[in-house]
Amino acid sequence: MKNIIRNNKTQFKDLGLVQYKKAWDYQEELFDEITQAKKEISDGKNPNGITPNYLLFCEHRHVYTLGKSGSSDNLLINHIQLQAKDAEFFHINRGGDITYHGPGQIVGYPILNLEYFVTGVRDYIYKLEEAIILLLKEYNLNASRLDGAIGVWFDVGTPKARKICAIGVRTSRWVSMHGFAFNVNTDLNYFSYINPCGFTDKAVTSLQKELGTFMPIDEVKQKLRRIIAEVFDMEIISEE
Repeated sequence: MKNIIRNNKTQFKDLGLVQYKKAWDYQEELFDEITQAKKEISDGKNPNGITPNYLLFCEHRHVYTLGKSGSSDNLLINHIQLQAKDAEFFHINRGGDITYHGPGQIVGYPILNLEYFVTGVRDYIYKLEEAIILLLKEYNLNASRLDGAIGVWFDVGTPKARKICAIGVRTSRWVSMHGFAFNVNTDLNYFSYINPCGFTDKAVTSLQKELGTFMPIDEVKQKLRRIIAEVFDMEIISEE
């Protein structure tokens, strides 16, 4: 395979409040675009020798998603109850177990040629976690990682341990999709209908709960976009 010229330019799009399946389909389109570009480089058909990168932000309508290795037993309500909660359910192709997405939560989907940004999947996860940890520091909150559990947490090693950001990704041919879910003004009651990420003994929190005030989500998005760019050494091209 020919060497790929590094391209750190990343197109940013804020999809706003969007139905989960629509965003998933769009991710798949961008994922296929990048993998096809990589194939063309390998075949000598891409004269530029570079592939595109994308970073999507959005909020979802109420939805539960179960990763490919997760257990459906961690969804604690049936489909009739789901409808009563105005929520959907999808079994999807990312790693991890079950999680919730809804309004007031920043969902980030980096669809990247990982060869440009990281040394491996572990490094990729570490950098996603690092971006959230640095964001929380800007609000004077100290978060950390939990051994054996992907994501960002408070009060690790204590009975008060609680997660503020879930991470679940898919990588294939060194291209990423899916990503992270960061609770800002999220209705945390929806987490009571699942075992979040498969845990039965740990709580979930939000930026609003930790700070005791409703947060302007656009402000949080701007900070997070900047920090992700810094952590991954991206040049963001905004398409807002």
